[in-house]
Amino acid sequence: MTPEPSHSENEEIKSATEGQPETVSESSTEQNGGAGQEATAANTSVSPDTAEIATDESNSDQDDSSIPNQSEIPLEAPATDTQPAPVEEPEVAAAPASSPSDEMESADQTNALSENPAGRAHIIEDDLSGLSLTQIFDRMEKLINSKDGGADFKQFAKLREEASRIIHDETEDKKQEMAASGTGEEDFAYEHPAKAKLSGLSNIYREKQDEFHKQQDQEQAKNLETRQSVIERLKNLYTQSEVGTNFFREIREIKEAWSNAGQVPKSEFKLLNNNYFHHLNQFYQMLDMNKEYLEQEYAHNLEKREHIIARARELENEPSVQKALNELQYLHKLWKEEAEPVAEEFREKTWQVFKEISNKVHERRTELSSQIEGEQNANLEKKNSIIDQIKKLVNPEKDPNHNYWQNAIKQVEELRTEFLKTGSVPRKISNQNWNDFKQVLRTFNNKKNDFYKGLKNSQQHNLDEKLKLIETARQHMNTEDWETAIPLFKKLQEDWKKIGHVPRSMTNKVWDEFRNSCNVFFENYRAKNDAGGDNWKENYKKKKALLDDLSEVTDAEGSVEKIEQIKNSWNSIGKVPREKLSINTDFNRILREKMKLNKIHDYELKEEGLSENQVTDKARKIKNQIADLEAEIVKLENNLGFFHNPSPDNPLLKDTFKKIEEKKSQLESMKQSLHHMITGE
Repeated sequence: MTPEPSHSENEEIKSATEGQPETVSESSTEQNGGAGQEATAANTSVSPDTAEIATDESNSDQDDSSIPNQSEIPLEAPATDTQPAPVEEPEVAAAPASSPSDEMESADQTNALSENPAGRAHIIEDDLSGLSLTQIFDRMEKLINSKDGGADFKQFAKLREEASRIIHDETEDKKQEMAASGTGEEDFAYEHPAKAKLSGLSNIYREKQDEFHKQQDQEQAKNLETRQSVIERLKNLYTQSEVGTNFFREIREIKEAWSNAGQVPKSEFKLLNNNYFHHLNQFYQMLDMNKEYLEQEYAHNLEKREHIIARARELENEPSVQKALNELQYLHKLWKEEAEPVAEEFREKTWQVFKEISNKVHERRTELSSQIEGEQNANLEKKNSIIDQIKKLVNPEKDPNHNYWQNAIKQVEELRTEFLKTGSVPRKISNQNWNDFKQVLRTFNNKKNDFYKGLKNSQQHNLDEKLKLIETARQHMNTEDWETAIPLFKKLQEDWKKIGHVPRSMTNKVWDEFRNSCNVFFENYRAKNDAGGDNWKENYKKKKALLDDLSEVTDAEGSVEKIEQIKNSWNSIGKVPREKLSINTDFNRILREKMKLNKIHDYELKEEGLSENQVTDKARKIKNQIADLEAEIVKLENNLGFFHNPSPDNPLLKDTFKKIEEKKSQLESMKQSLHHMITGE
């Protein structure tokens, strides 16, 4: 039979409380605050932007570093001048009856560590500058959709802060572009399209966090009942146990159940914890005479210590320093929770071995810092090299032309992608390096834009010159002074060829006007010479019939072939009377409408029987259309350069990328048609 306690339940709790005056108070706070709420304790530096999604910081004053017997192992790389804290032996009483007190102190000290069995902690990346806004939103959505996303509020706050910074930078860039175009700051109005999404994600995450805390409260209430039942079982073990009870198996199961019970409400923990260790101490006192149990317990714990030491030795050669430090922290947790107590002759000896190995692993912190510093310096050199390459593109040795800027745009985009892929640089110059990169990009875009603005002004000048030629052609298209007019129109055509491009929106219009004026003049001239050779009235009737047939064409199957047939027949018919020349204009107008209805272009029509002048005229028109289409593609691609990391996956840019692909396909078809026309294939 086991001895009955000689005091009441209240006296037991009181005795346990008095027996652990200060250590229990601190450790109970650590156990309840650090076990699963490490995220809330780490949020003391949340910026104003992220304050609205922060949770209760009431546990932030808990001092994890107060854990004796074990040095703190950071999750992030320490500074190079940081020396590892020495590992000290925990105070363990010599008498077996004091073992529960030792375990109580160990459990309280180590309960501030994560309950994750792998000893894993969330590692939040400080440098997120390489991520695009879309990637940051993807990570935020991943956190929201994760099972325990409510516990990762610090990581969410980091991502939100980085997203706010990018939005602010892009808004400032837009503001500078508007200012460069002459718009005053008072007229600037721009709402970043991603701002609303960021706000929505924050609100959703806040709801996720509230749900997480509600679930925690429910779990803690359930854990409280579980721990109370464990205490009752422990009490019954030494007060009401039957003869033949296997105390070794029973106490191991009780300890495991207590260890796995999880967090309880903070207000209940101190009393609950003291009560548990009071009954555990009473149990060990009962076993003072049970030497067999103590020998089994000591042997079991010694074997645990040997396994922990063996694993710690392997960590000395672990390639990943950070992984070694994290796992060593977990080994210390196992040492205190599952390897106590051991026989007196092995207690100090095994601890000294484990402490020496721990100090050797801690010394590798300097190795980790040196490794990180070397990588960051290499990244800095690479990023500075990229900045220098962009500067060379900004200031070319020769005057840049359109082709130069197109090649430069592609090179800068490749360099920009490479810069963002490169890892972090030393923190003290990280902001300066990022600002230098943004400034050189801004300078490049400004110079490129200045070039194309100048090109636009040149096109306007060319338009004015061509309008003058059109006006001259109109004034003389009906003249019959052939000796004067023929050289004049030939010179007008030569001058037209010498003048460069005009704005795309006016290209076809001015060309049609000039061509019509020239055609009227030369039709009149040929009519004078061929008046007796053609039956003009009969030709008019034929063309009128073809015009009627063309008007009836729909978008049904075979319509394209019918249009080609009508066009070829039209080309084979001769001239019409001067007063009926408007039929040509009507035909061209209806032809354009039917081609648009059937979604084809004039360069795609297979025409036969064209004269040399007609072939030349059509080829010139296709060349102008090719030039205009190339300019439009360049303009669209330049517009994409104003966006941060443009991608076809971006909903805002999806239509633009699709339009570019369609125009490139159309451009290729036009070039092939021009080639076939010139070569006669």
